[in-house]
Amino acid sequence: MIYAVYGFVLGFVIPYMARRFAKFMPATAAVAFWRLILPVKKVARSKRHDREVYKKLVGAYFWRSFMYGIAGGVLFYAASLHFSPLGLGGVLAFFWALLLLFEIDYKTMFLPDVVTVPLLIGGFVFSSFYGVWVLPIESALGAVAGYLLPVTAAVLIVWKHKDAFGGGDIKLLAAVGAWLGLLPVVYTILAASVLFAVFAFVMRRRDGAFGPAISLAAIVLAFYFF
Repeated sequence: MIYAVYGFVLGFVIPYMARRFAKFMPATAAVAFWRLILPVKKVARSKRHDREVYKKLVGAYFWRSFMYGIAGGVLFYAASLHFSPLGLGGVLAFFWALLLLFEIDYKTMFLPDVVTVPLLIGGFVFSSFYGVWVLPIESALGAVAGYLLPVTAAVLIVWKHKDAFGGGDIKLLAAVGAWLGLLPVVYTILAASVLFAVFAFVMRRRDGAFGPAISLAAIVLAFYFF
């Protein structure tokens, strides 16, 4: 149960972190982490002029944080039962980063390099030191496929959908490929496309953030393949 507690605590802070990203991104890595730790005080003070609005904002974020806490707790607990203890910390870090990117992209339509690039590097490191999911060569091939396949698809359909894949989506897919390997990242692209199509149909929209679909597909396929 300790993993469920860790997941709840880490999940609870995700909406706060996503909101901080929304206020100052794009930014360098140094600025990003500095402002996560030390928020801009004048922004926080300005919201207190209207106490009713501020209370509603706090309440909305509390319940959103609570739901992410529940999701994080369930996910971490399920991962602790499903995956080998060897490298479990890396697996949980991967899942938490995907949840964070889910919320950031949903709120801002932006996937920051300060998260996606370290996630990509982390995939290589994880395969090199543990190799419980994929070997280093498979990690490299997965990252290349995660980058090249959406780039190729975007080139082929740019005449009709110029924003089919954003730069952040491509970097996230490369990171997912580094963690999961070649075949799973191909399935991730396909599954994410289906998830996004279902979301667009239900919400009656033709565009939106693709990152949440990638994150959800990657988590599900990690459980399926490994």
